[in-house]
Amino acid sequence: MTRADFMARLRRGLTGLPVATIEDIAADYDTHFADAQAAGRTEQEVADALGNPGRLARELRAEAGMKKWEEQKNPSAAVAAVFAVLGLGAIDIIILLPILMGVIGALFGFFVAVIVGIVAGGIVFAAGPFASPPGGPATAVLGGIGIMAISTSAGAVLTLVTVGLVNALVWYARLHYRLLKPAIDPQG
Repeated sequence: MTRADFMARLRRGLTGLPVATIEDIAADYDTHFADAQAAGRTEQEVADALGNPGRLARELRAEAGMKKWEEQKNPSAAVAAVFAVLGLGAIDIIILLPILMGVIGALFGFFVAVIVGIVAGGIVFAAGPFASPPGGPATAVLGGIGIMAISTSAGAVLTLVTVGLVNALVWYARLHYRLLKPAIDPQG
């Protein structure tokens, strides 16, 4: 594989990352080719040593997604980290995807339940006193506040669980990358 072929496949694999990040990565690998060529190695030898550019791009995308998650803990960074990790390999996708889809579905269901609980508590709080509940209007007001408080607490715990799961996934990806690193770069 020539330098141009390798760089084209690497750039294609990095599509979706910020342009500046792609340019930085491409410049690093272009420099790697230039240094190796100055040392007397052929483009084919360098490309062989670097490995499959598609696989390399997936690993670089995973690393970028994990860095984004570490820098800014928000839902879009979490999604980027999850999909970056899933892009690492087909076997991992076959194993992790069904598990992650189940966990993500359950978390989504719990988040919907939290929102419904907050809305229901608000309705009980606002409309309960006018419906003449058993125990009087104070019971409806306090009951509504209680339902909203329980739902808010459940939402906070669910947020902590979600952050923990994303952190665990990032940890798994880093472990996965460290285990693959010797196979990707035998001289490093």
